[in-house]
Amino acid sequence: MAKTSREAFAEISAYITRQGGSYSDWYCGITSNIEDRLFAHHYVPKKFYWQIARECENSESARAVEKALLDFGCDGGGSREDEDSIYVYAYLKSSDTFP
Repeated sequence: MAKTSREAFAEISAYITRQGGSYSDWYCGITSNIEDRLFAHHYVPKKFYWQIARECENSESARAVEKALLDFGCDGGGSREDEDSIYVYAYLKSSDTFP
């Protein structure tokens, strides 16, 4: 179910806070294909790993969440995806992930 930018940011932010590290330990981005982006592009482990994704109402909402997470200190490249990019994601960076 699609979330507003406020809902998506609150859920992702709470998840990062639960992990206990700092926002700078996390990478965030947006995409139209969450499976490909997280697991094929960033090499995020599928099981037992700190990662979260939320579907937003539209690409503007996803970009707003990404910007807010970047402003809070997350690492990320900044919105290079297309208008179909409605998923915002974040994962804990490690030696297994890229970056």
